[in-house]
Amino acid sequence: MLALVALLCGCAVSRPFAQLHLDRGERALQEDDLQAALAEFQEAVRLDPQLAEAHFKLGMAYKEAGRLDDAAESLEQAVRIEPLNYTSVFELGEVYRALQRMAQAIRAYLLACDIEPTNFEPRYRLAVVYHAAGDLSQAIESYRKALELNPRHAQAWSNLGAAEDAQGNTYEAIRAYKRSLECDTSQPVVLVNLATVYLNQERFSTARATLEKAIELAPDLSVAHERLGYCNWREQRLDEAARCYERAIALNPRNGAAHAGLGVVRMTQYLTDGAQSRRRDEAIEAWHRSLEIDPEQPRLRTLIEKYRVRPEAPAIQLDDTSRPPPPQP
Repeated sequence: MLALVALLCGCAVSRPFAQLHLDRGERALQEDDLQAALAEFQEAVRLDPQLAEAHFKLGMAYKEAGRLDDAAESLEQAVRIEPLNYTSVFELGEVYRALQRMAQAIRAYLLACDIEPTNFEPRYRLAVVYHAAGDLSQAIESYRKALELNPRHAQAWSNLGAAEDAQGNTYEAIRAYKRSLECDTSQPVVLVNLATVYLNQERFSTARATLEKAIELAPDLSVAHERLGYCNWREQRLDEAARCYERAIALNPRNGAAHAGLGVVRMTQYLTDGAQSRRRDEAIEAWHRSLEIDPEQPRLRTLIEKYRVRPEAPAIQLDDTSRPPPPQP
């Protein structure tokens, strides 16, 4: 008992000095001197280990410095001391999310929701983490609860659309994307996502109009041109489809889907008119380029094997020593 009293007395005596270092740390942050702020907050924690504010500010400074593991440790201590402090709990969830520690982030956000049940932010962050973790049912439920608190949040509606689409709920996805666009009409990526649902439903004219609107808003959006290329291919507008895919590739040479789509168009042209043998070669080359970007496309490998021309074996067989040497490291 005497030891406990001594400890509490020690904290009481040290607290004014700890607060002095907290104030100095805040001034250092205002002067953009993060290292000085860290030193002041560390000293405040040393002087008064039971001061939750000191652990919180140290954790936020660590977060700003990119030292996320240290930030998590400090914020955990702040929450242990004040488990119902919303700001500390929420920020701990943010750090866990940045660290990809999803189960811990979920627990932190759930606690934040319990502390402030009418606050949109923790409910929305909870939905985002469920979504990232692949728990689509929980993500959808959490997005809906968040939107009850803030029905004008365009990104939440868009994310809900993506989760509904991933669950195969196409009409719910369309509704969510449209609600997002009602909140903010200038969202070309949301238009592309909406058009993709239409494409999967084979509603090509509706998809085309949606993609053209996306391109009007963002002419340099590679994915919009790529999806329009697919739409044109499905409608047998082969020349236009090729132009769209080529435009997508010009905007983003790493757009593997555009390379794959261009290959499909060129092969379709070859199969329609066998005299255009160069189209077959262009198709196979486009598929190779797509596989260089994303090797996990077994369907493309099958198509290459099916359609590539196998040259006749030369009269003289070369041994392995006559082949080009491997690339040097």
